Amino acid sequence: MRRRIPGLELLAAFETAARHQSFTRAAEELSLTQSAVCRQIAALEDYLGVRLFNRIKKRVTLSEAGQLYAKQVRESLKRIEHDTLSLMAHRGSGGVVELAVIPTFATRWLIPRLVSFHEENPSITLDLTTRAEPFMFTDTPFDAAIHFGDPIWPGAITEYLFGEEIVPVCSPSLLKGRVQITPEELSRLPLLHQSARPDAWREWFEVAGLSHVNAMGGARYELFSMLVEAARAGLGVALVPRFFVVGEIASGQLLTPCPYVLHNQRSYYLVYPENKADSVPLAAFREWMCRQAAAYRALAGVWTSPAAQQATLSTE
Repeated sequence: MRRRIPGLELLAAFETAARHQSFTRAAEELSLTQSAVCRQIAALEDYLGVRLFNRIKKRVTLSEAGQLYAKQVRESLKRIEHDTLSLMAHRGSGGVVELAVIPTFATRWLIPRLVSFHEENPSITLDLTTRAEPFMFTDTPFDAAIHFGDPIWPGAITEYLFGEEIVPVCSPSLLKGRVQITPEELSRLPLLHQSARPDAWREWFEVAGLSHVNAMGGARYELFSMLVEAARAGLGVALVPRFFVVGEIASGQLLTPCPYVLHNQRSYYLVYPENKADSVPLAAFREWMCRQAAAYRALAGVWTSPAAQQATLSTE
């Protein structure tokens, strides 16, 4: 069946003109004449039977239909470009796994372990792209994702990796020679927050037996990696997953001023769409990832939430 799709040149001219809101600037980017861009836009409008631009004297603005179509075309062209570059880069390889990752999880836990994956699977390429929020696999090029939360992802299979233990950390300079302090003393120090977890300090103080502390004040950082660096710089006390700071604690750059641990009810999961369960490259990565996670759980004695325990049992 012949597909009813406009020519790629027409779509590229439209996307560029829509992005710049200018035929002249689109022509400059595409190394074409302005009249050529105008002809391509007109040809696309004739093909669609829809006006994409409002032309007012020497200005052009997107019509309502043009705004919607521009967004759709931009995403489609990005997808085509990504797939083309991926194929060109990995010709003759044993396959590619496109993995969406949580930034700090990738830098602190996953990437340091990837040497062993590449040693076991030298012909498989693993591409990492940061994605912090859930998404529809059908709308992206991803084969799998690292997910933090509950074991729920529509249309996908979730594989439990491990739970999360949150610990307070700070620079030794902040304690002025002391190694341990009480929760009451800690509450008087600057508290550093992760933006997406505004209640973390309040929950930690409740675990430590202090429910009256005003734990909402203090600087906020978007990423855990920022929190770690702020704590290292002596800006305050940060609450972070224990596995993010193993190296800093071992080297003495950070210490845990109080022994209380906040056990998160959510966990880390490997997630992949059901229709890719038989992918050979993905199966190799899944097997390696689950093996690495099991070894980490055994070594660190990581706490497992009830929800994760139930999810693990249901997959056995």
